[in-house]
Amino acid sequence: MSIWQWYQRKVNERTVKRIRNKSGTMWGMDMVILRTKGRKSGQQRETPLSWFAHDNGWLVVASGGGKGNPDWYANLAAHPDSVAVERHGEQPVPVTPVVLTGPERTAAWDAVVSVQPRYAKYQTKATREYPVVKLVTA
Repeated sequence: MSIWQWYQRKVNERTVKRIRNKSGTMWGMDMVILRTKGRKSGQQRETPLSWFAHDNGWLVVASGGGKGNPDWYANLAAHPDSVAVERHGEQPVPVTPVVLTGPERTAAWDAVVSVQPRYAKYQTKATREYPVVKLVTA
C-alpha cells in the first residue's frame, strides 16, 4: 500500500466517523456513507461521498480525484446487489446503483453542478467524463 492509499484510508475512516457521530454535512455538501462489497476481497467497504437528492434517489459522482474511477465505483459494478447508503443518524438503506448515460446523465450532471459548481471546475481539468450514479432505494 502506498503512502497515498494509506493516507486516503485514514481520511475516509475519520470522515465516516464524523458523519456518524457529528454531522451529515462537510465543506458545504451533504454527505453519505456508501457501503459496497470489495470486488476483490469481498469485504464490506465504507466510503464517504457527497450526494445530491434527485427524483427518487441520490446522485453520486465518481470523480476519483480526476485521474481514474474510484475503487467504490468498481465495487458497485462488481457487486450491484450489495450496495447501501447510510446518512447521519439513520440506519443503512439498501440501494440499487444505476450508472446514468445520455440525456439522463446530462440532466443529473446539470442538477449536481447547479448545487455544487466546483464539480464543473473539477470536470474541466479531467481527461475523462465523470460517471454519475443514481442510487435508488431497493
